[in-house]
Amino acid sequence: MFFLFRLLNWLPLPVLHNFGALMGWLNWLFSPGYRRLLRDNLAQAGLSEYRNEAIVAAGQMMFELPKIWLRPQDEVMRRVARVSGQEYVDAAWAAGRGILYLTPHLGCFEITAQYLASHRPITVLYRPPRQPWLRPLYEAGRAANLKIAPADMSGVRALLKALRSGESIGMLPDQVPGNGEGVWAPFFGRPAYSMTLAARMADTGAAVLLTYAERLPYGAGYHVHFLPLSAPLHGTTEEKVAQLNGEIERIIRQCPGQYLWGYNRYKQPGGAPPPPLKSGGTQ
Repeated sequence: MFFLFRLLNWLPLPVLHNFGALMGWLNWLFSPGYRRLLRDNLAQAGLSEYRNEAIVAAGQMMFELPKIWLRPQDEVMRRVARVSGQEYVDAAWAAGRGILYLTPHLGCFEITAQYLASHRPITVLYRPPRQPWLRPLYEAGRAANLKIAPADMSGVRALLKALRSGESIGMLPDQVPGNGEGVWAPFFGRPAYSMTLAARMADTGAAVLLTYAERLPYGAGYHVHFLPLSAPLHGTTEEKVAQLNGEIERIIRQCPGQYLWGYNRYKQPGGAPPPPLKSGGTQ
């Protein structure tokens, strides 16, 4: 697999996306668990009509990784064909504020960090890939242009230090956290165990921007989007987390076919309390 991954980085992006589309459908056909999870998550969000797009996008996400991790940074940046909302980034930098970028599992979330790192330093939380053979590729590719913070208390301190220095940080706000690192909050109308870290980082006074990279048709590259929050965060930590989940829903609805609907967003981490009961006594 290691050598196949390296070989794939030499193929054109349109070819990789075509291979990815095929593998997305094969995964759908031969994995009943994945098929059920993707179908149920789409239905929960009321977006079942985007099933086919989501199947294709999930496969494309995997096959574009070699092109983003292993090619030179200037070549990767040429894949960014369009940027919307850059004025929000520029305004935060002009004000001397640190920036918290929230990048959900939407579109090509790997290229957003690389795009940001090509302009200013950015620190991101590091969770080693589960597959051991991927780790050296990850460190040689994705981590080469980023400041990496481990997903523990030392990493949290590194994030705080970066923000206080006027730099930027990035995280996946819809990633299920470990026990004790989240609260249950609505996500498309169902309780999801959601990280509190993003809300805590926002309390530093950093500018908070949502960002995602939309895949363009036929391997034409990516459209990077930056959006501010629709309203300032307020209330308790739990209320802020719920508000952030609503913001994530908002940008997912802008590009629903490219969200990673096969991700087990509603799982209960080991040791975490059960989700609250809905009215009527069911979860």
